[in-house]
Amino acid sequence: MPAITLEEMQQDHLVMSVARALALANEAALAHGTEPANSLVSITEETSPTGRLWRIHYGPRDYIGRRGGDLIVFVDERSEAVQRIIRGQ
Repeated sequence: MPAITLEEMQQDHLVMSVARALALANEAALAHGTEPANSLVSITEETSPTGRLWRIHYGPRDYIGRRGGDLIVFVDERSEAVQRIIRGQ
């Protein structure tokens, strides 16, 4: 399978939407004391009345037997803005 070029990625609406959402969520995570590079990150698509919503979850890498430390950032695709932030218990 050939490597995908940056130009090809830029032509893919879904790739760019996820990338923008992740960049915004990373800024929000840093502002709330969570280091994205040290987190286990998962991205989930949700639907909202206004369109697509990205749910970006930052969890501790050593999550087994541990509670808390999670941060969830919701990014609205249409407005390209953080909609809300939830800190886990």
